[in-house]
Amino acid sequence: MLGAAGAALGAGPLLDTPAATAGDHGPRHGGGINGPTFRAGGTVDHAANGFDPTQVLRDFDYGRVSVSPEGRTLREWDVFATDRTIEVAPGVQFPAWTFNSRIPGPTLRCRQGDLLRVRFVNNSAHPHTMHFHGIHPAEVDGVPMVGRGVISPGESFTYTFEAEPFGLHLYHCHVGPLAEHIARGMYGTFIIDPPQDRPPADELVMVMHGYNTTFDGEGNQLYAVNGIPFHYMHEPVRVRRGELVRIYLVNTLEYDPINSFHLHGNFFDYYPTGTRLTPAEFTDTVVLGQGQRGICEVRFPHLGRYMFHAHKTEFADLGWMGFFEVTD
Repeated sequence: MLGAAGAALGAGPLLDTPAATAGDHGPRHGGGINGPTFRAGGTVDHAANGFDPTQVLRDFDYGRVSVSPEGRTLREWDVFATDRTIEVAPGVQFPAWTFNSRIPGPTLRCRQGDLLRVRFVNNSAHPHTMHFHGIHPAEVDGVPMVGRGVISPGESFTYTFEAEPFGLHLYHCHVGPLAEHIARGMYGTFIIDPPQDRPPADELVMVMHGYNTTFDGEGNQLYAVNGIPFHYMHEPVRVRRGELVRIYLVNTLEYDPINSFHLHGNFFDYYPTGTRLTPAEFTDTVVLGQGQRGICEVRFPHLGRYMFHAHKTEFADLGWMGFFEVTD
């Protein structure tokens, strides 16, 4: 299963530039992708994958909502671990481990103080957990040897906790080897809204990550936002001129120490972790370590296409780039 993905890499250039040869990226990254250039126009089969990164952008899962006997808002979700082969580049099949059969997993959303119940069912052939960033009791931390601990194949467990603090968080599997479980695709976004709503905006989720398609743990051959490299080059993110755009930006990149987000032709207010309502800076570039995240708020004053990408050329050249399409 691993050999097919590995064989598809290192056989030719990923980009439509002569410099992007296997040798240019060296042994750490193992080269590019054979066949038609992905960046120039080749696409994957989103229907076969079971998810579309354009839909992932604005897909918020608020769960099943009810009122507890104590009068609190109760939100419940069912999340399934599944092993799924995903076409991450034209003709390149990646044996992923997923939450709800997609990369990234569903964006779970609630409000500070809500009571949350996340029923996790392990339909994978591998042991997994769900570890949520935030404040909660140790027994629901989703790590081995604490509380329920590891959820074995065929088993299930319900994580019950209160939504605290408000902000932008994430969840991921916490079973060793941890790097492999994350790199295979077991991560997602977890948003806790403040008690009072933020100003109305066109809200987007962008999860930055990569694919180590050679499975050597020595780097990534592809980089992406919301599952598929170069997707937003082929299908730009459509926004309206003058409208507030709020980007929930999360970095789950494994095997590289840092990642970054750069927006062309515009500046944004940046709220680290989203746990404060006052921005920390007004900028066009942020740098994030793994697990770091923040909210970017921007209004586009001009029409046209504006590129966004990692401000590290290698990551951008291997898939982490796209466009905003600003219209009236």
